Amino acid sequence: MKSRIRSPLYIVFSLFLLSILPLPVWAAELLSLDAAVQQALAENPSLAAIKARSEALSHIPDQRGSLPDPQLTLRMANLPLDSFSTTQEGMTQMQVGVAQALPYPGKLALLAESAEEESLAAKADVDEQRLLLVRDVKTVWWNIFFLDRALEVVNRNQELLRQFVIIAQTKYKVGKGLQQDVLLAQLELSKLLDIKIDLNNKRQNQVAKLNTLLNLSVEQTVRLPRTPEVPLPQLLPVNNLQTKAQEIRPLLRSKSKKLAAAKTRVELAHKNYYPDFKVGAVYGYRDGDNPDGSSRADFGSLAFSMSLPFLDTTSEDNFLSQRNKEKIRSSFNLRNARNLVAVQVRTGVNDFEQMAEKAELFRSGIIPQARQTVDSMLAGYQVNKVDFLNLIRVQTSLYNYETKYWQAITSANQALARLVAAVGEENIHE
Repeated sequence: MKSRIRSPLYIVFSLFLLSILPLPVWAAELLSLDAAVQQALAENPSLAAIKARSEALSHIPDQRGSLPDPQLTLRMANLPLDSFSTTQEGMTQMQVGVAQALPYPGKLALLAESAEEESLAAKADVDEQRLLLVRDVKTVWWNIFFLDRALEVVNRNQELLRQFVIIAQTKYKVGKGLQQDVLLAQLELSKLLDIKIDLNNKRQNQVAKLNTLLNLSVEQTVRLPRTPEVPLPQLLPVNNLQTKAQEIRPLLRSKSKKLAAAKTRVELAHKNYYPDFKVGAVYGYRDGDNPDGSSRADFGSLAFSMSLPFLDTTSEDNFLSQRNKEKIRSSFNLRNARNLVAVQVRTGVNDFEQMAEKAELFRSGIIPQARQTVDSMLAGYQVNKVDFLNLIRVQTSLYNYETKYWQAITSANQALARLVAAVGEENIHE
C-alpha cells in the first residue's frame, strides 16, 4: 500500500500546533549554573531597576555644580496712569534686565562633590545587588539539583524494594517466608511514594522561584545537568578572605561613599552661615524728547544684593545639627556593615568546610559501607539467615545516607555562593 502524501496545508498546520504547544519536560534544554546566572544578570527586573537608578544619579553632579539659570526681566517703569503715554513723563522707561545668582564660593563645588559621592554609592549598590542576585540564583539552582538527586535516590530505592517484594512473595509461596515481610516491603514502597510526591512539589516551587529570578514564565520547564559541574574547591585562608572582603565588597564601598557624601554635606552646611549674592544689569529705554527738543537719553542700572544669614542663625544651626546627625548615622552604618561582612565571611567558611567534610565522609566511607551491608543482608535474607525487618532498616539507612550526601553537596555549594557574595568576587579559592 502506498503511503499517503501530506498536503502542504497539513504540514503548515502541524508546525503551527508544535509552535504553540508547551514543550514536554524531556524537550527542555539543560540549564547549567553558569547559564542561569548569565540569564539572571541580563534579564532580572530588580537589577535593571537599580541600574536605571544609578544611571539617573550619575547625571546629578553636573547639575548641582552649575550656576543657577540667569533671570531675564522685562518691565515698564513709571508709566503715567492718566494717559498711559510713554512720552509724557521723562522717567517712563521700557526696561530689560538680566540677573545672576552667585552662591558663596565653594558651595557649588561641595554640592557637586556630594552628588558625585551619592552617584558612586549607587554604582556600588548595583554591584552589590548583582552579587546578591547571583547568590540567590545559585542557591535556588542547587536546591533543584538536590531535589533531582533525591528523586533519583527514591526511584532507585523503589526499584530495589520491588525486588524485595518479589523475593518476599516467592519465599512466602514456598513456605519459607512470612506474609508480614511482603506487607512490610509494600508499606515501605508506599512511604517512598509519599516522599516522592513531597519532593516533586518542592521542585515545582523551586523551579517557579528560579524562573522568577531569570525573568521567565513560572511555568517554564527547567532541567539541570546530572552531575555537579565543578568539584568542591580548596578555599583561601579565612584571614585572606576577610581582608579581601573589607577591601572590595560593594556594600562597604557604598556605605563608605554615603559617609563621604554626608561629610561633604556637613561642610556645605557650614557654608550656609555665609551670604549668597546676586548681580544684575538693567537697560532702560526712554521715548520722547526733552524740553529743549533733544532726544531723551536711555538709562543703565547695575544691581548687587546679598543674603544676610548671620542676622538670625537659628535655621542654619538646626540644619548643621541635622547634617551632623546624618554623618554620625552614616558612620555607624559603615561600621555595622563591616561587622556584618566579617560575620558573613566567617559563617560562609564554616558552613562550606563542614558540608564539604560531610560530603566526603558520606561519599568515601558511609555510603560504600552501607551498600555492602545491604548486599550482604539481602543475600543472607534469601537463605533465611537475616530477618527481613533488619534488611528493610539497613536499606532505609542507605536511602537516608545517599540523600544526606546530596544534601551536603548542595549545602556546600550554597555556602560557597554565600561566601562569594560576602567577599565580593569569585576568586576565593586556591
